[in-house]
Amino acid sequence: MTTIIRVAAPADAAAIARVHVDSWRSTYAGLLPERMLIKLSNAEHESRWWGHVLGRHRRKQFVYVAENDRDGVVGFVSGGPCRDRELSYRGEIYAIYLLDEFHGVGIGRALLLSLSDRLVRERGPSLLVWVLSSNPSRYFYESMGGKRVATRVDRMGGVEVEETAYGWEDTTELATLGRPGEAQ
Repeated sequence: MTTIIRVAAPADAAAIARVHVDSWRSTYAGLLPERMLIKLSNAEHESRWWGHVLGRHRRKQFVYVAENDRDGVVGFVSGGPCRDRELSYRGEIYAIYLLDEFHGVGIGRALLLSLSDRLVRERGPSLLVWVLSSNPSRYFYESMGGKRVATRVDRMGGVEVEETAYGWEDTTELATLGRPGEAQ
């Protein structure tokens, strides 16, 4: 079965919300407060994603989905201008999530490369992503050539969490890891 990567459309908001909520619940179980994960709402996230894809910030933020014929949308990535003024990166990955059963088959890589290609054209070649330091998925960014460039403490669900920033000074290096488009 082939999975395609494409620009998200407003009609994808509900599917993106489902992937977002399901991924948070599975990825962050044991890392973030259970009450926070239980309270996540598909409807609330759908409204937010509809705004990202169609709303007033749509020209600054880019959203791509991974989709196949059998399962529909199975993952997404979003990004835009770097929000951290203290770091010298131009683009930022805001979110990248896949349903659990689609990890490890190249879809995350295809999503990252698609967004990176767009951000290079729009923002320049440097890219940053923040990830919970305790999240095992951080190794994905290391495998994609990201270097640890900063840490910070933030609050999520009423608790302090440490985040690590991974950066690419020149994302053209990512192009050597594969081309965006289709994932097998």
